[in-house]
Amino acid sequence: MKPELKRYSAVVGTRTFTFETGTLAAQAGGAVTFGVEDSIVFAAATMGGVREGIDFFPLSVDYEERMYAGGKIPGSFFRREGRASTDSILVARLTDRPLRPLFAHGMRNEVQVIMYSFSADGINPLDILAINAASAAIMISDIPWAGPVAAVRVGRVNGEFVLNPTFEEMNASDLDLRIAGTKEAILMVECGANEIPEDVMVAALELGHQSMQPIIDLQLKMQAEIGKPKREATITTANEELQKKVFESVNAKMNELLDKPLSKNEFYGGMDELQAAVVAELCVEGDETAPASKDVKSAFSEAEHKIVRERILGMGKRPDGRTPTEIRPIWCEVGLSPRAHGTGLFTRGETQVLSFATLGTLGEAQELDNLSPEKNKRYMHHYSFPPFSTGEVKMLRGQSRREVGHGALAERALEPVIPAEESFPYAIRVVSEALSSNGSTSMGSVCGSTLALMDAGVPIKAPVSGVAMGLITDETGRYQILTDIQGTEDHLGDMDFKVAGTAEGITALQMDIKISGLSTQMMKEALAQAHTARMSIMAKMLEALPEARADLKPHAPRIITVKIPIDKIGALIGPGGKNIRALQEETHTKIDIQEDGTVYIASTDSVGAKIAQERVAGLTESVVVGNIYTGKVVRIEAFGAFVNLLPGMDGLVHISQLASERVNSVEDVCVLGDELTVMVTDVDPQGKIRLSRQAVLEGWSAEEAREKDARKSGPRPGGGGRSGSGGDRNGGRGNDRGGRSGGGDRGGRR
Repeated sequence: MKPELKRYSAVVGTRTFTFETGTLAAQAGGAVTFGVEDSIVFAAATMGGVREGIDFFPLSVDYEERMYAGGKIPGSFFRREGRASTDSILVARLTDRPLRPLFAHGMRNEVQVIMYSFSADGINPLDILAINAASAAIMISDIPWAGPVAAVRVGRVNGEFVLNPTFEEMNASDLDLRIAGTKEAILMVECGANEIPEDVMVAALELGHQSMQPIIDLQLKMQAEIGKPKREATITTANEELQKKVFESVNAKMNELLDKPLSKNEFYGGMDELQAAVVAELCVEGDETAPASKDVKSAFSEAEHKIVRERILGMGKRPDGRTPTEIRPIWCEVGLSPRAHGTGLFTRGETQVLSFATLGTLGEAQELDNLSPEKNKRYMHHYSFPPFSTGEVKMLRGQSRREVGHGALAERALEPVIPAEESFPYAIRVVSEALSSNGSTSMGSVCGSTLALMDAGVPIKAPVSGVAMGLITDETGRYQILTDIQGTEDHLGDMDFKVAGTAEGITALQMDIKISGLSTQMMKEALAQAHTARMSIMAKMLEALPEARADLKPHAPRIITVKIPIDKIGALIGPGGKNIRALQEETHTKIDIQEDGTVYIASTDSVGAKIAQERVAGLTESVVVGNIYTGKVVRIEAFGAFVNLLPGMDGLVHISQLASERVNSVEDVCVLGDELTVMVTDVDPQGKIRLSRQAVLEGWSAEEAREKDARKSGPRPGGGGRSGSGGDRNGGRGNDRGGRSGGGDRGGRR
């Protein structure tokens, strides 16, 4: 018997969003679909057992973009979905971040959340649907969790906020804010913006948190009505007596260590020594009552967490000796690679990022095969995090999800300042190499990439700088916002809040927290503190390069733009691309043709680019009867030679018009590739062009040439004549040849 379908709907903004459950994936812990209009995402959540020896919470969240949802067949060779796309990875990360903080600390059961796109209407984005679907699946499952969470998107069109905007509305929006949270507080923020002021951003955050409440209420209703009883999960609990003993043993020594400013290696090296000493002290070999070394190490980590945080909250002292608002020393360089189109090196403390900018033609933009209406991406930003950047040795196994996310964040931060295609017709790729890491290489990549773009001569709208903010809280309500957090503060703190932007406003925002939520007041303070830091960092960047270079590097391609009539595009391309390939090879250029007739010619060879420009521009010209042209012989037939006058325009010089005297064979006058100077004597209604070389040799006028050509190329007395068709202007082959009889002269017609 078919199970009963349960449907729950809520209005958010002006549109209705609906959860459905009960008929799909019955063996999963919980399964739902969540949709608006014709866009639907499916989510299933399942909890397993505990793997032996595991000392972390094994949560996995995956989103798979199924192309059937949009009625598409994947464009890969195998015609099926392969490894997760960049968009899929970003949606999975976006979903993971608000879910993870609400699982119990110390939980060790495996939990897996899997999401599929079921229907994509090309109107509504799917990422927000995925977060809500995942939350509801966990809520009605047997998995213990402190949810629910909900998510909304906030845009701004013509100065007015728009809730859950469509793709079309997003094209007109200067804000793309995705926000997730609980009933009480904000958990996750992911934002791209076109230089939005801080006060506007705070207002958008407040609206977003308020607007998600109906979805939260709906999930609570679902859990009450159809939720499964929660299972017991395995929770590792600390030995309080051991924790106390370890804390008392290391407290004085750790404070002594932290009293002097420490580099990353000094901090971790000192902590390792203290840990080894307390393990040796408490884990006495042969003593059956002694604690296990892993339990002592766990207690040591708790002591480190407690002591470092208390020093920050109570004394305002950070592990490296800085004050809460102090930024680490910064130095920058540009132009490090002589052949790269642009380079920017950004060093902040022990974090160092080297970014490389490359300019290409618009044809080198990334083609997208996904469910969004966007078909290509002109600006690409990639981020690399090799193991040597943290002094480690690891196998290189391709790009990680973290690297994908950091590259996307930097791309989002810089995209608003990239010049428009019309004024700067280049595809742009930036690669950020994290060479050394001790906190916020993602913001370092924003700063280094700004310098790389400026070094490449890209006329960006304004420089962009970024900073990572942290947060330390305690159960009494005390909190301290930290500027420019390093790795230790990220690991031991409660928040990683990244802010990037220009002097005018914010271009990107990303927040991850480990606590149950963040108030808008805290976010307001963090944004204000971040603005001060960003301006200070930007000043250091501009010392290295105050503005974008006035010209491109010698090895960067120069692009010339030519506009041709749309009906000439086919002639430029030629059959099977023959014409455009030949022109590129001859002139050593790369040519991209747009559907509107815009042609981009790219080359580092100015001479070749000029020749290509003249050839392409020639397509806008038309041959004029009576004008004289010099062109190349492109085809020879028995009845005459075809001469290319302009790109895509060939005309026929009949054999009778090749010379002043009688010509027995076309090859007696010219061969393929020869240049002939000819006069246009006629262009018929079909565009077929008649030419005369004799008219040039004898200095005929246009009228004389037209009259004599018509008379000479017609049937002649003295017996049979030969007639033929000279083909069309694109070099089509003649299809009618007359026979020869008697001793008559040869004649012909086009």
